[in-house]
Amino acid sequence: MDRLGLAKGLQFTDLTFNRTGSDLAVVLRGQTVATLQGIGEITAADTFRIPPRPLVIGHRGASGSRPEHTLAAYELAIDQGADYIEPDVVITRDGVLVARHEPFIGTTTDVARRPEFANRRTTKVLDGVSIANEWFVEDFTLAELKTLRAIEPRADRSKAFDGQFQVPTLQEVIDLAKRKSTETGRTIGIYPETKHPTYFRNQGLPLEQRLVDVLRTNGYTRATDPVFIQSFEVGNLKELRRLTDLPLIQLLDAVDVGPDGRLIETQPYDFVVSGDRRTYGDIRSPQGLAEVATYADGIGPWKRMIVSELNGRGLAPTSLVTDAHRAGLLVHPYTFRNEETTLLQDYATDPQLEYQQFFNLGIDGLFTDYPGTAFDVAQVMFPFANVVPLAGVGALP
Repeated sequence: MDRLGLAKGLQFTDLTFNRTGSDLAVVLRGQTVATLQGIGEITAADTFRIPPRPLVIGHRGASGSRPEHTLAAYELAIDQGADYIEPDVVITRDGVLVARHEPFIGTTTDVARRPEFANRRTTKVLDGVSIANEWFVEDFTLAELKTLRAIEPRADRSKAFDGQFQVPTLQEVIDLAKRKSTETGRTIGIYPETKHPTYFRNQGLPLEQRLVDVLRTNGYTRATDPVFIQSFEVGNLKELRRLTDLPLIQLLDAVDVGPDGRLIETQPYDFVVSGDRRTYGDIRSPQGLAEVATYADGIGPWKRMIVSELNGRGLAPTSLVTDAHRAGLLVHPYTFRNEETTLLQDYATDPQLEYQQFFNLGIDGLFTDYPGTAFDVAQVMFPFANVVPLAGVGALP
């Protein structure tokens, strides 16, 4: 059997099949490279193994272009090609799940300029760290929170949209995803993260059952529904596994990269509380990944766990993607950004080169603040791939 082959990372362009009577000519860039006699009909799907396209996950929405965790940011992410939008889930005093990156909201809303809430400013301990002079979402009712407006927390991004958008509830995010699915004709998934579940449990506001209830009310119950639930903690993922069949993702964190290129390891906070001495480094070992596979469907590692760096340049890729796939786990690294200050020198200020490298390493999806850039690269690298909404685009073969 003759084959037309491609090197890794390359693709066919201008490939057509031209029928002439009972024969079929294979034409590449205007030149006939083969004639198949007696075969009158064939498609690319009959000829090639089509690799799945990695998922594009709008990290807090299109948070590089709009204030994070707003309906405007989520909608822009979808319009730019995101397959999933990611609401970080926290909870109000009256038990409503809303989208904020952290329980404290002084840096992402205009609460500091609202004199009526000046007396809510306080200090709390969050996962062992004292957070001073802040406002916390669990000290506000939903009605009070809705009077606030979102602001851009990063100094290197535009403030042009500050004060325009409310803090959305999880239900409003789901409603948006369903509406945009109808409008676009493609399934838009949601990728909620349970933020600081041990903290909220200690506040008397556990997240797990409330999250499952909201998702169930909206018809999200099965392993094939377009939802991933993620967490940096382990215990709450195991609890969620008992409550739902929806796919779960174990997030993996590190403090930073050390001067030798090795990661400075940290622990899931529920391990800290329970006295479990294992770190995220232990979890991403082959043995650790095998345990993750007993309660989760994938991992969400910091991208430096796949390509670390030394003096601003990338090191050789680790075996994490291969190890996770061998354990039957999906791999969705975070967080990809366009700002030059976030890029390794290897990419020469071009964020597309980072996406290309990670797509070539076989990841199943990624979290990005700039979904449009990720989508454009994915469309070039995976021109024949169909989008499937669940593990979907990034399903293991």
